Amino acid sequence: MSNSSSISHFLLLPLADTRQLQLLHFCLFLGISLAALLANGLIISAVACGHHLHTPMFFFLLNLALTNLGSILTTVPKAMHNSLWDTRIISYTGCAAQVFLVVFCATTEFSLLTVMSYDHYVSICKPLHYRTLLGSRACAHMAAAAWASAFLYSLMHTANTFSLPLCHGNALGQFFCEIPQILKLSCSHSYLRELGLLTVSACLVFGAFLFIVFSYVQIFRAVLRISSEQGRHKAFSTCLPHLAVLSLFLSTGFFAYLKPPSISSPSLDLALSVLYSVVPPALNPLIYSLRNQELKAAVRRLMTVWFQGH
Repeated sequence: MSNSSSISHFLLLPLADTRQLQLLHFCLFLGISLAALLANGLIISAVACGHHLHTPMFFFLLNLALTNLGSILTTVPKAMHNSLWDTRIISYTGCAAQVFLVVFCATTEFSLLTVMSYDHYVSICKPLHYRTLLGSRACAHMAAAAWASAFLYSLMHTANTFSLPLCHGNALGQFFCEIPQILKLSCSHSYLRELGLLTVSACLVFGAFLFIVFSYVQIFRAVLRISSEQGRHKAFSTCLPHLAVLSLFLSTGFFAYLKPPSISSPSLDLALSVLYSVVPPALNPLIYSLRNQELKAAVRRLMTVWFQGH
């Protein structure tokens, strides 16, 4: 294929070689996606319906649950369809949409996790200024900034990636469309433009990471100055779920993209791609709800009302 204009579809990497394994992957993906949809849907409903949960922390958690839903709905349904019908095809337009949504959801999630670390910093280190710094308007502005910047960032990357001429076939080494796999198909030196954007992105991510580290250094210093053991335990309990979700997001994403080439293999790459794209949206609600009594109580009330109504 001489250029991208002649490509009408891409070929995705199959999840398995045999029909039995394809059906097994379909069942596993179905179970994970249903669990993610149920868990994130319960969090969204509980926070939206529970007026006592209308606080900055739960507001950002609701936004995070929305990005988790977007992540799972972007990659999993197409993978399930291909496994069930034994196909590898995704249309050119569908691939571009998938790239946009994958980048959009990941960028929004990281932006929200950064904002949530600021929320924890203010609540523990500057509690007297909490309502001033994190009022409803300020929270809405920060969430809107996270979504809008992620939208523009994703649009820029998607447009730039799909403007490149592609002449190395149409087979992608991934079960969903992502930028690095499409860059491998490019035959133009203009891919350096995309690499430049990725370099700028890495700098922005590193800056946000430093902000998160600084926030938690200040948080831990403030917590250690709390005289009562009960107060220290409560403060740490507030931060632990966010730290766990942040660690899961960063570790899976960074290892998937920055692992040494010497340990790369198709099976390992496939396992890592499932780990960073499918598992976190299903685990995040569980992590946040395990140690949050208010959220668990709100979810139980919601489920009780739902079952009584039916």
